[in-house]
Amino acid sequence: MLDIIYQISEELSLKNKQVEAAISLLDEGNTVPYIARYKKDVTGNLTDKNLRDIEDRLSYLRNLNDRKESVIKLIDEKNKLTPELKEEILNAKTLAEVEDLYRPYKEKRKTRGVIAKEKGLDQITNLIYLNKKIDDFDKFLSSFIDETKKLNTIDDVKSGVIDILSEDIGDEAKYRKYIKNYIFNHGLIESKEKKKDEKDTYGTYASFSIEIKRIKPYQYLAIARGEKEECLKMSFSYDKDVIKERIIKDFLDSNYLDIFKEAINDSLKRIILPSVENEINSEVKEKCEDKSIEVFKKNLEALLLYPPLKNKKILGLDPGFKSGCKYAYVDELSIPHDIGVVYITSGSKEKIEDGKKEIAVLIKKYNIDYIALGNGTASRESETILNDMIKEYGLTNCKIFIVNESGASVYSASKLAEKEFPELTVEKRSAISLARRIIDPLAELVKIEPKAIGVGQYQHDMNQTKLNEALKKVVEDCVNKVGVKLNTASVSLLSYVSGITSSIATNIYEYRKSNGNFKNRNELLKVKGLKEKTFKQCAGFLRIEDSDEILDNTSIHPDNYLEAKEILKETKIDVLKDSLDEKELKLAKFNENNFLKNHPDIGKETLKDIIDEIKNPGRDIRESLEIVELNNEAKTIEDLKVGMILTGTIRNIMDFGMFVDINVHQDGLVHISEISDSFIKDISSLYSVNQLVKVKVISVDVAKKRIGLSIKQAK
Repeated sequence: MLDIIYQISEELSLKNKQVEAAISLLDEGNTVPYIARYKKDVTGNLTDKNLRDIEDRLSYLRNLNDRKESVIKLIDEKNKLTPELKEEILNAKTLAEVEDLYRPYKEKRKTRGVIAKEKGLDQITNLIYLNKKIDDFDKFLSSFIDETKKLNTIDDVKSGVIDILSEDIGDEAKYRKYIKNYIFNHGLIESKEKKKDEKDTYGTYASFSIEIKRIKPYQYLAIARGEKEECLKMSFSYDKDVIKERIIKDFLDSNYLDIFKEAINDSLKRIILPSVENEINSEVKEKCEDKSIEVFKKNLEALLLYPPLKNKKILGLDPGFKSGCKYAYVDELSIPHDIGVVYITSGSKEKIEDGKKEIAVLIKKYNIDYIALGNGTASRESETILNDMIKEYGLTNCKIFIVNESGASVYSASKLAEKEFPELTVEKRSAISLARRIIDPLAELVKIEPKAIGVGQYQHDMNQTKLNEALKKVVEDCVNKVGVKLNTASVSLLSYVSGITSSIATNIYEYRKSNGNFKNRNELLKVKGLKEKTFKQCAGFLRIEDSDEILDNTSIHPDNYLEAKEILKETKIDVLKDSLDEKELKLAKFNENNFLKNHPDIGKETLKDIIDEIKNPGRDIRESLEIVELNNEAKTIEDLKVGMILTGTIRNIMDFGMFVDINVHQDGLVHISEISDSFIKDISSLYSVNQLVKVKVISVDVAKKRIGLSIKQAK
């Protein structure tokens, strides 16, 4: 049977010992975040990404081994298992290979070949396979004519024989394997236009052709969507004669070559090629989905780990026209206060002035630092009026920050938002959410279904189960990397903490509501359903700032408190009072090697993490956000001129380029060819979502609302 540890090690370029340790820890029920943070010494410092890759491959390979055992047993029960076949099955690398080997032995439905065998025509095919020469073959065939079996003529008999041979050839694993490899390596994917939609969305693919092995994920997914919407027709193109000649070669010495040629033609047309094309299509789709999911994961991680805007007072403003602009003042602790509506983009001049005055009063009253303005409908109009208001009322200490609204409406209309703010309208909830998105992006964005955040490509055309699972893991890893404030965290945030289920997250929230803030981590064990095993997985990721145990506001695990306190005692460090320089000075005299010798239960990596936390207790791995104003002169797409140099914010990264917000309501595209003169394999290795970039406008299509941008030409 397949050596799973060895195969994963080879695939992921990891040591056998690392993979073996990781698998053992996963099998014990430990979570990936827990292993990545607290078992570095056991795994050889594997990252959460390493562990996720191991977890995924482990699941696939175990399923593969289970299927091999099942197939071997099923074939053996039919007394058709040979040592050679068993060896082939055991050596198969994919589930598809196993299924191809099992195909000839499956219980078949009433196919034409099966019906022909029921009529006794397999007596003829058996002789053909034995290559027995029959002098008068037609006369021999005529002996099988039987009107009761609907074999009225020699042609009927011959057709039945070809049906059997055709299906036998179609079941031959070696032919399917050869054909699949040939089509994949030499074939083309083509798309033709069936009908044009109003926006000519699929114009690029109206007459398109590319090698199957070279197709990009965005190309395939676009064609697939176009076909689904009946705008395009996708097909494979390859030389069928080459395939046919390859199979015929195996029958050149047969006395029945002509019959085999007919059977091969029929098998290819009716059985093999449609089936293999479907398999290739599925495999290409899966590969493209997997690559697109990887892009989505990187974008999502960058967005979730975007630095928070700490200790600032924010006015969230959801812009609109007829329904007005909804606002909400949110304090440094993310608690909303004044909530209302102003009409600054529509209505009479008097109404607009009243709206400006109302916002100005709020800014002065609460000493608001930033207006978090959504980038949706009426955003640019609102920004212009707010800038006028800031100048008019002398509020220059208050700045405007444009916030990406993606997914805000999803949250605002959700049951979660309804439960959090039952008395508020959807739009007012959205204003609160926009403010919170810059106070703590992670805490707010976890309330939204990840695929609704808007940093992927063709996410609605993918396998939704696989996409949701992949993105959920990204959120989980990000939440646990940052850590969670136990006494202020929402149920949504708590449910992503290592080991905590949604029901336990609810129980933690309810316990906090009934009993007040948690005084220490050990109090978690009083929460309904939270047992020792869960405590071990989650405790290190939950922070308590005002705990009666000072180490509870660090990522040091309770299992290592004794060692941490021993270090503090030996070095005479005061965690809260000593400055970082003072701690460094005291730790310089600390002998790590002696400590490790006297504490064999902890390793070098664990000790390093403990010391890092002593130096910076409660540290947020995200840096505090520094606001950089774009101040682009252009406010609408009509204002843009080719040649303009502007500053923009990356909103989405795809494998073909990046979409950049340049403050004109419509994001511009920086195609991958306009990023650099050098070859770029992975854009996300150079840029991340929310990063500021300087761009040059290279094309503007107002009618189609398309903006072409270049980074390399802006340098």
